[in-house]
This record gives sequence, C-alpha cells and structure tokens, in this order.
Amino acid sequence: MAPHHEKSMNLTEYAPGQDQLDKIEQILLTDLIASGVHCVLLIDFAGNIIAQGDDGRSRIDVYSLAALSAANFGAVEAMAKIVGQEEFALLFHKGETGSLYFSKVNNELLIISVFGKEIILGLLRMKVADAILKIQQIWKST
Repeated sequence: MAPHHEKSMNLTEYAPGQDQLDKIEQILLTDLIASGVHCVLLIDFAGNIIAQGDDGRSRIDVYSLAALSAANFGAVEAMAKIVGQEEFALLFHKGETGSLYFSKVNNELLIISVFGKEIILGLLRMKVADAILKIQQIWKST
C-alpha cells in the first residue's frame, strides 16, 4: 500500500466519536476563538474538516480553505525535504488585514487559524500550542 493511503485508513480507523468531536470543538472555541481568532479549522491532510469554530462574523469558504490548506501544507512538506528537513511543523501567511497560521497536530491533523491584526502572533502560537496538546490527548483516547 502507498503511504498516503495508509494515512487515510488510520484516520478512518481511529476516528473520534461525537463526544470527542464535541470536546475538540469546545477547545477550538474556548482556546482560539475566544482569544480573537476569526475562524479555526481542524483538518486531515486530505483537506477534510474534522472540527471547526468561528466568531460568527467570518464569511470564509471553509471547504475551499481546508482543501487548499492541505495542498499548501503538503507542498511545503515536500520543500522541507528538498532542503534537508523532515518537516516544517508550522506555517504563517501574513496579509494586510488577515493572516493564516497553520500548525501540525500529529501525522493526521492540521489546525488552520484565520486571524486579523488585533491578535499578536506570539499569543496565537501559545494558544494554538496549548490547544494542540489538548486535542492530542483526546485524539489518543479514541
């Protein structure tokens, strides 16, 4: 089997139940949205949305964002290997009024945070790191 296919099978095989998904979405809301993030997605590397949260004002096409984010992260992972790195575990794209922060949760999941100028990147990185630890514990328990 190809490694990519095995990765997809593992996600399906160990998918969390509704209770775990509810806990994960609560983490996204309390740790990230409450901190000023406009929209946050937990996706797999195929671009499927596992959990999400938003501030109620976000008008983002989350399905397109998830698909493009997975492709972007995959491309950057390939670039990391070209320059001799195993991976780049996080990415940051800064725009004039909005920015994206990507962070790898584990070998199956990625968090994408959409935020504006009102949140400081250092604070966001700390909040995302805390959320990742919590999500990893829930994901391991499935």
